[in-house]
Amino acid sequence: MLRRALVTALLVLSVVAAGGVAPATARVADPAAGVDYVALGDSYSAGPLIPTARRDPDGCLRSTNNYPAYLAGYLDVATYRDVTCSGARSSDFEQRQSLVVGTPAPPQLDALSAETDLVTVGIGGNDFGLFGSMIDTCQRVREQDPEGRPCRAAFTARVHGHRVDTKLRDARRVQHTVGHALALVHRHAPNARVVVLGYPRLLPVTGTCAAVPFATGDYGWARHVERRLNRSIRNAAAGHHATYVDLYPAFLRHDACAGDQAWINGSQVKIGLALNFHPFQAGEREMARATYQQLTGSVAPTDGDAAPPPGSIVTNPGGGGAAVSPSARR
Repeated sequence: MLRRALVTALLVLSVVAAGGVAPATARVADPAAGVDYVALGDSYSAGPLIPTARRDPDGCLRSTNNYPAYLAGYLDVATYRDVTCSGARSSDFEQRQSLVVGTPAPPQLDALSAETDLVTVGIGGNDFGLFGSMIDTCQRVREQDPEGRPCRAAFTARVHGHRVDTKLRDARRVQHTVGHALALVHRHAPNARVVVLGYPRLLPVTGTCAAVPFATGDYGWARHVERRLNRSIRNAAAGHHATYVDLYPAFLRHDACAGDQAWINGSQVKIGLALNFHPFQAGEREMARATYQQLTGSVAPTDGDAAPPPGSIVTNPGGGGAAVSPSARR
């Protein structure tokens, strides 16, 4: 489902890139002078369809208003490189990532070095096809049993004579894949502080909504799978000397069913706002604010209004993201 959504998004990428709001900036209250920052991750980090779209490369659907952009501004880092890419799995940290259009993206670890001071990581939801196949199937099978749990049934298999919930199984397995990725991050950036973000809350504590067309019984099951995924990511961070940022509480009453208060999109692709089941710009901003608070113990400064000065954001050779000068996010 994610791949089909990315194809749809790429068909209108030029429209999004041509208009929309200015890149995210922030007025800095607690500068991290001299910090070299690199952002790694998947579409929840890249911010697909949030204006303005970057073209380095097109296939990553990386926004100038994603959470790494906001965080770079809040921290007033010296340099900032964003190699997040929609569709990324943990394995794409060390191998080239095939994209739905254009040449493959370089391994994300290529952006790291001994000079890197801060690394943020948002990965794991695409491992084993965990997130995309679940939301695709839950929508497709809803009419089979609108009040039941047809999606959970679809992902229950008999393995060695036992019934196994394959989504919960794979959510547990993510601990190993993310842990391996973090070990590689430390190897490539031995002097960096590594921060790992969990995934924001997708569904409300109770109730259902039209924006998320799942069967009633599958809501509770899907929440359980997401919490298990986040627990695996938290455990991986704890086991590999990384700081974990819990985004789940921050999105309480701002989930995909929250209407005008939603920080995360529902089932409809919204050009210029967000890919389906992905954060809006407001959600990306809150992800950055939560990360800033985890890092500094302080509330993030108020966002600025001005765009970065011309020429401050420069695409690096080889399509490996963008380097931002010290003045770019002030």
